[in-house]
Amino acid sequence: MSVEPAGPVLVEGPVEILLEDGTLARSDRFTVAVCTCRRSRIYPWCDTSHRPRQRTAPPSGGSDTDTDTDTDTDGSPR
Repeated sequence: MSVEPAGPVLVEGPVEILLEDGTLARSDRFTVAVCTCRRSRIYPWCDTSHRPRQRTAPPSGGSDTDTDTDTDTDGSPR
């Protein structure tokens, strides 16, 4: 098991997690990222929602319209 600062807990699989509502979440993956921030849309699994978001500047030489887009810190669109 490995705990990422401000991120998920990485657990060697397979993994079973008993959720608060009594359901059992299962993953057969070799390594599983378990969400600790509860922002994940696929909770209890991490979907990187804990990562800070950045606004990017529009490309230069473009139009007068605001074309800012939300992206992840790695540059991928949200």
